[in-house]
Amino acid sequence: MLNVSLVGNPNTGKTTLFNSLTRANEHVGNWHGVTVEEKTKEYAFEGEKISITDLPGIYSLSPLSFEEEVAVKYLLNHSDDVVLNICDASNLKRNLYLSLSLLELGVKMVLVINQVDKKPLYTIDVAALSSLLGVEVVYINAADRHDMSKVSSALLRAAQSEKKYSLPYLSKLNISATREYITENNYKLFYSIKLLEDDEFVKKKFAVSHRFGKMEEVACARYEYIDNVLNQVTGKTRRVYGQSKLDRVFINRFLALPCFVCFVAIAFYLTFFSVGAFLSDALGKLIDLCFSPINSYLVAALGNQHWVVGLFENAIVGGIGSVVSFLPQVALLFLFLSILEDSGYLARIAFLFDDVLSKVGLSGKAIYTLLMGFGCSASAVLTARNMEDKNSKIKTALLTPYMSCSAKFPIYSVLGGAFFGVRNMWVILLLYFLGVIIAVLISSILDKTLLRSRAQSFVLEFPPYRMIGVKRAGKLVWQNIKLFLGRVGSIILAMNVIVWVLSNFTITMSYVPNGSGVSILETLGRLLAPIFIPLGFGNWAIVASLLAGLVAKEVVVSSIAMFNGAEGVNVGASILSLSAVAGFASASSLLSFLVFCLLYMPCLATIAVLCKEIGAKWTFLSVLIELAVAYVVSFVVFNAASACELFGTGKVLGTIIGIAVFMIAVIYVCGKIKKRKNCPYGKICQKKCNKK
Repeated sequence: MLNVSLVGNPNTGKTTLFNSLTRANEHVGNWHGVTVEEKTKEYAFEGEKISITDLPGIYSLSPLSFEEEVAVKYLLNHSDDVVLNICDASNLKRNLYLSLSLLELGVKMVLVINQVDKKPLYTIDVAALSSLLGVEVVYINAADRHDMSKVSSALLRAAQSEKKYSLPYLSKLNISATREYITENNYKLFYSIKLLEDDEFVKKKFAVSHRFGKMEEVACARYEYIDNVLNQVTGKTRRVYGQSKLDRVFINRFLALPCFVCFVAIAFYLTFFSVGAFLSDALGKLIDLCFSPINSYLVAALGNQHWVVGLFENAIVGGIGSVVSFLPQVALLFLFLSILEDSGYLARIAFLFDDVLSKVGLSGKAIYTLLMGFGCSASAVLTARNMEDKNSKIKTALLTPYMSCSAKFPIYSVLGGAFFGVRNMWVILLLYFLGVIIAVLISSILDKTLLRSRAQSFVLEFPPYRMIGVKRAGKLVWQNIKLFLGRVGSIILAMNVIVWVLSNFTITMSYVPNGSGVSILETLGRLLAPIFIPLGFGNWAIVASLLAGLVAKEVVVSSIAMFNGAEGVNVGASILSLSAVAGFASASSLLSFLVFCLLYMPCLATIAVLCKEIGAKWTFLSVLIELAVAYVVSFVVFNAASACELFGTGKVLGTIIGIAVFMIAVIYVCGKIKKRKNCPYGKICQKKCNKK
């Protein structure tokens, strides 16, 4: 079997190439940190088995971040692998820097030039480049599977050939001064050059404390050689990689934020109302139409076996149907996220928010994790690994559950739609933004107390703006639909059955339908219900639905529907007509419940991932913080909303705004007084001292 390591800079099409070669469906994205650990898959070519490992995207072999450390350690431990190095045809100068580092490592290598853009910056003489570097070079489109045979053939040839490349720029470096400190026979050249670069990883490995040179000397030698090579193999261009006239609008200091808010508002409107609402209603009616005859047949066939009919009708059809009916809206939400990713706009958003996030102890990299949290919190937590600072990694992982994942969307849509109607769009929008605001506040508090972050480097690449392909968008949406349906058909189905049994049977296993007796779940719910009375929803059924939601947030809606005898999949109207029974006596109590669902504990899958990534101690602390924050914020929201209902919205909002302005003024004055106390020179501080 031929073992291959796939290596390249972020945003060069590395994971796309991996998917094309192996026919896998790994997630790809237009930003740094999509792949955070190695992924291996086998495929066959001309009777030969090839095992290819997709390593995280890196810029160099000096491990400064988690993903670079993963890649470097893997390469050092797999010296016999053929390295498949991918470069972007429009960004060769920066990409070839990593290629030279790989050649210094002494590996067998195939260089793949990927034409990411339809119009690359310049033409490339592939034969000349291959001759100068001494490795086989293949020019492809990573998304085109017809080009994959060229790559596989090159890999087989590279495995059987001898290394024949030379690196003339090495003669300019004083490598001999470091060789005596290298105590291993493998990778002597690589380690010697790393000592010249003052690489902390290698210095620690060989217990070397003094410096031999400067990193800039080695970097200049590499780039001088790269410039010489590119002058011989490429034509000249006046374009700059990633530069676009659209950036005059999208990263303009005045227009950037309004543009981002407009994009979010349009996406929300099309998803939650308009197209999304129409498709969800149509799917709900279709499910009702399909399963009504089956229900009638079961009633006629089973006769007195009412519990079997109830199990099928309420737990399976009603419970699952109420979640499946929101599939079109979930698909639309992922479609807009994919447009954000693949268009190149996501990197600009990271740039916009870097300053804001740095003030609360995070970096622009955190925006990738937080945005992925709107899809699935469990998978988003994994991307926090790309933080080079441990405290920032912990904070980013802890903040991810505050983002409204797609599993919370049915809660907002069904319950909010039942009470607020068309205005529910603004309620949902405010819930999404509330999660972000709470996350930023908690990060700021943690940064000043338990998790102080050190200064972090933020390497940001602006990829060119690209139109997302219909095939690519369809594939991404289909993958998420399959994932959603898989959850519905496994976890949610099982949980609905369990909740239905617990809510329809007593401790002695007597069948008590429609509240004709005290069920097991009602017994547990009544014990906990008084805790939630100050929040406006001290009803046992609602408390029980929150407990069920720990397994999967989608179960909250189906649980409330089952507890209240809501029929069919369009449970919103049923719950509204049974609002007093459901425990939502008013819109303020429902609003409090929605806020609590937003902020309280994530699902068990996310908790398991958090334990693995940041440890049990921080996971336990995060759960306590989430419960406390959810309780306090829901309490404030319930009382504020109740006051608006009682005294009128205008007076209450005016009072709140007045208090907020007063507090801001007090904080501003206190800050000025503190500065005056600390600095004896007052207004002429800048002339007299260099205070940091």
